Amino acid sequence: MAKKSTPKKSPAKATKATAKNLLTNNSLAFMERYLNNAAPTGFESSGQKIWLDYMKPFVDDHFVDPYGTAVAVINPTAKYKVVIEAHADEISWFVHYITKEGFIYVRRNGGSDHMIAPSKRVNIHTDKGIVRAVFGWPAIHVRKPEADPKPSLENIFLDCGCESKEEVEKLGVHVGCVVTFEDEFMVLNKKHYVGRALDNRMGGFMIAEVARLLKENKVKLPFGLYVTNSVQEEVGLRGAEMIVERIRPDLAIVTDVTHDTQTPMMNKIQSGDVACGKGPVLSYGPAVHNNLLRHIVNTAEKEKIAFQRAAVSRATGTDTDAFAYGAAGVPSALISLPLRYMHTTVESVHREDVENVIRLIYASVKALRSGQDMRYIK
Repeated sequence: MAKKSTPKKSPAKATKATAKNLLTNNSLAFMERYLNNAAPTGFESSGQKIWLDYMKPFVDDHFVDPYGTAVAVINPTAKYKVVIEAHADEISWFVHYITKEGFIYVRRNGGSDHMIAPSKRVNIHTDKGIVRAVFGWPAIHVRKPEADPKPSLENIFLDCGCESKEEVEKLGVHVGCVVTFEDEFMVLNKKHYVGRALDNRMGGFMIAEVARLLKENKVKLPFGLYVTNSVQEEVGLRGAEMIVERIRPDLAIVTDVTHDTQTPMMNKIQSGDVACGKGPVLSYGPAVHNNLLRHIVNTAEKEKIAFQRAAVSRATGTDTDAFAYGAAGVPSALISLPLRYMHTTVESVHREDVENVIRLIYASVKALRSGQDMRYIK
């Protein structure tokens, strides 16, 4: 992946960590740098380097598996192992077909949304560096109302200013190059963090902040804590499937995003009643271990952290499933961050929810005991 230029100074300001606002200037600068960096599925390494550089002062050791999942470890020699986990990858596109006229058709890398593509600016990542392009679309003047085309994988295309396939290839673009949207981080109304890839690099940020707080507050854990930033979640939880076998933890707390359902065109009957600004979401379902979930609920109530609930039926659709059903079964729970406009370039979360997810994971980890037995029947 070619690196982008250094982002502008973060507009998300906090002078110091306080009881009310635990995010520092350094935290927020890391968050913006990490979110703006492109790290699509299968190409997460640049983001993982940023994440590890931030994490190293807070942990005792770290390692990276062959596919790029990064793990920062506190107490690496401890027998009892606890994981807190998020995923590092973002949705993107692959160059799929270049026409003789120099237009580029794409294929999804993860759950990329063809409906939002027209008129978007993108970066094509090549061995020669970033090639800028746009998703073109016919002007409204020339589209017939009775047959207005709808965006689809068959008709969305990239234009990088070339007039032939040969000219495109001279720029370094070839089939298989990965393509990411250009949109970057911003703040709405001083409280909503907005950008692409908050799903789920905001999760990577939150577990990093848990490690920071443990270090700064001089918390001595009686077990090994494996702060895990997994790759390839967007194509089937693949990084988590790999790393659970390598770590073989005793329990896992996973964080990801979930749908805020308060905006127009959302269906609460279908997707539940979840709101940004009302706290972390705790999920109920077969993959979620009830005893670990009860521990988290009790912690939230003790710490007076407001939370919401969700039912997830057969699967959570997150790395929780990979941990729960991997390594002969790992008691696992999911703490979700409410998010609006998932898999768009304007994913949006509430600042207070980000802070409260951090607080809840931090407090839940602190309240665990070494050797804690989560079995239903003993």
